[in-house]
Amino acid sequence: MKALGIHLLIEFWSCNRQKLDNLDYLERIMSQAAEVAGATVLKTAFQDFNPQGVSGVVVIAESHLTIHTWPEHGYAAVDIFTCGSTVDPWRAAGFLKQQLEAATMDVKDVPRGIMQPELNPQTQGGTYKLVACGNTNC
Repeated sequence: MKALGIHLLIEFWSCNRQKLDNLDYLERIMSQAAEVAGATVLKTAFQDFNPQGVSGVVVIAESHLTIHTWPEHGYAAVDIFTCGSTVDPWRAAGFLKQQLEAATMDVKDVPRGIMQPELNPQTQGGTYKLVACGNTNC
């Protein structure tokens, strides 16, 4: 079966707390992570919060990367959603683990836009339809 994209849902624990609260640093490493993965960065938007924490998005031609940080817990939630065959989201994930100095990285790898051949005897398997699936047997 084919999927239109891969979506990594990542939890980084025991990160460097100062880095998690540094907007400029996070914007730079998130853009670098996209480039390490082989993606094309289009634009970024980052916001810091009072008293602490940062949220941001890196829009890439192949989808997006997002981060939300809780420095007081040493925690960052990161999503890396990519499509196409030239981008490797796992390279971005490993890069971010190093840059955030995370002790732990938990990842859920979710295929997005799973496509199955139509069950139509008149087609030759070249037609696809999107299907929804709520289990891991897709």
